[in-house]
Amino acid sequence: QVQLVESGGGLVQAGGSLRLSCAASGRTFSSYDMGWFRQAPGKEREFVAAISWTGSITYYAGFVGGRFTIDRDNSKNTLYLQMNSLEPEDTAVYYCAATLRAAQVTRRPDRFDYWGQGTQVTVSS
Repeated sequence: QVQLVESGGGLVQAGGSLRLSCAASGRTFSSYDMGWFRQAPGKEREFVAAISWTGSITYYAGFVGGRFTIDRDNSKNTLYLQMNSLEPEDTAVYYCAATLRAAQVTRRPDRFDYWGQGTQVTVSS
């Protein structure tokens, strides 16, 4: 089992940047593929980005458009999401999630077993 705690959210103006962190504790962090998801008010939770346990494979949702970068530091048990050129449409609660590593990195939220509590990102216009 792994526990996840997100941080780094906040209020930023459009065009600005934020770096989210997700600290993991419990079972060995490198046992897990990791993902970031987000949920805006009145909308379903959606996939943002995922990364393999080695960090060598990454996937992004289409709306990211090269603005976000997912990364991990297994020596620090931490997952990151660097977000640049933020837009008001990026306003949401951002969640990190973990799933036991597999041959192929999943992007389906129902395949992730462990979730953090979320961190609020608000982008003003």
